[in-house]
Amino acid sequence: MAVPAPEPEPMPADVIDKLVDGLQRSSSRLAEGVTAVFTKAKLDQDTLDELEELLITADLGASASARIRAGISKDRFGKDISPEEIKQALADEIATILRPFETDSSPFEQPAGATGPRVILFVGVNGSGKTTTIGKIAHNLSQAGHKVMLAAGDTFRAAAVEQLKVWGERANVPVVARETGADAAGLAFDALTRAKAEGIDVLLIDTAGRLQNKTELMNELAKVVRVIGKVDPDAPHETWLVLDATVGQNAISQTEAFRHAAGITGLVMTKLDGTAKGGVLVAVTEKHKLPIRFVGVGEQADDLQPFSADAFAHALVGLRTL
Repeated sequence: MAVPAPEPEPMPADVIDKLVDGLQRSSSRLAEGVTAVFTKAKLDQDTLDELEELLITADLGASASARIRAGISKDRFGKDISPEEIKQALADEIATILRPFETDSSPFEQPAGATGPRVILFVGVNGSGKTTTIGKIAHNLSQAGHKVMLAAGDTFRAAAVEQLKVWGERANVPVVARETGADAAGLAFDALTRAKAEGIDVLLIDTAGRLQNKTELMNELAKVVRVIGKVDPDAPHETWLVLDATVGQNAISQTEAFRHAAGITGLVMTKLDGTAKGGVLVAVTEKHKLPIRFVGVGEQADDLQPFSADAFAHALVGLRTL
């Protein structure tokens, strides 16, 4: 007889509160829109049209918005419904879209039998928050007892190298760096070689920000991936695209370009606290169907949170209880 799977641990209230507070601009936009749309008690065709338009303007994208509309309409059309009931229904439908892309296992753990460090490469456009994201992850991993090393692969910007060094000092982890303009692929090679020799658990590699439409820069990124593979054929084990939520729908085209150049295995969305465009994470997920690793809702290390579909969906519509 099969043993039932244990119930998942409930998410701490402070984590939910942090998400709700961080997504306040996005949730206010949706909540105010829902209140304005649902002036009638019954869910009719006109109301559904307005709701779908609201979701599109809130950056959830046309495809996801149509899917959410259909889900809400099912079993509810023509029935009395309040704005609060609609918010709960919205949260449920958004969570249904996102849930397949949350991950249970830790991306920082090597599988049984694997040797050497877990290697995670971070990519994205200029200003997306890659370096800060790496620093926060390093801090949190170090606090949890992991041996971490950072590779300052954004060799184009001296400020990025210095920023990563500051995070390294805060987290008490080593940082491999070179002079400005040094070969990024060579630096990544040296960092992984050193990480293997020193028994490092997790190597986090920064890369230069690059525009998705610059072929030579994207080719250079592919070179970094190839060179890492010479040290460990399975590396990088993860390649995460860091997206800035404030760019809205442009995040979709960024994801398209980077997944072709670098084999993206996961997404991190930053700066959700600074925009009303938090719904774009739903649009990106609906389009590209990539795992979501972390979401950033503030400046502190603990403001970078492992992704939970239910928590994010509820926070996006301003609900503090799951």
